[in-house]
Amino acid sequence: MSEALNELATYLTEVRGALISSFEIKYGELNVTTSAANIVALLTFLRDDAKCGFVNLTDICGVDWPQRPDRFDVVYHLLSPKKNLRIRIKVPVAEDQPVPSACSVYPGADWFERETWDMYGVLFTGHPDLRRLLTDYGFEGHPLRKDFPTTGFVEVRYDDAAKRVVYEPVDLRQEFRNFDFLSPWEGTDYVLPGDEKAKQ
Repeated sequence: MSEALNELATYLTEVRGALISSFEIKYGELNVTTSAANIVALLTFLRDDAKCGFVNLTDICGVDWPQRPDRFDVVYHLLSPKKNLRIRIKVPVAEDQPVPSACSVYPGADWFERETWDMYGVLFTGHPDLRRLLTDYGFEGHPLRKDFPTTGFVEVRYDDAAKRVVYEPVDLRQEFRNFDFLSPWEGTDYVLPGDEKAKQ
C-alpha cells in the first residue's frame, strides 16, 4: 500500500507539482496540502487522470485551528475504486477567505460544503445553494468553531401556552460543577454531601 502511495505522490509532484504545496504519507493515506486557488484544478486532475481515478468524493469537512493565521483547514477525502487508494487534501484558509466550490467537479460536494459552511462558517464561492443544513434558519454562529460557547447563545423549547417553538437566552439553572478528582476511597479534605448524616 505505501509503495502505491509513494508512486502516486511522485507522479503528482512530477505532473502537477505547481498545484501542491506539500504532501506526506500518514496512516495509510496520502495527505496533500494545496491552496484555495488550486483546489478545483487539483480535484479535476485527480478525478480525470487515468493514473489517479479518484472518482469518489467521500467527504468534505473542516478543522478549526484558532491560533493559526489560516484558521481553518477544509479537508477533502477522495477514493479511487480502480486503484483502491485514498487521498486527503487539505486547504488552509483564513477566517474570511472563501474557497471555490467543488460542485462543478463532484456534484455530491453540495451538502458537504453546506455542512462545512454551517458548522465552521467557511464560505464556498460558486456554490449553487449555500445555506444552513444542520442548524435552524435563524441560528447565530457556527457551532464547531472552538470559540463557540458550549452552552450556545439561545435555547429552544416548545411553549405549550403559545403552541409554538420559543427561542430564549440560555438560562443555566445549575452552576457549573468543579471537580477536584480526589478519590472518595482515600478520603477528602472536606465532608462530602450526605456524609454528615452518617455520624449522627
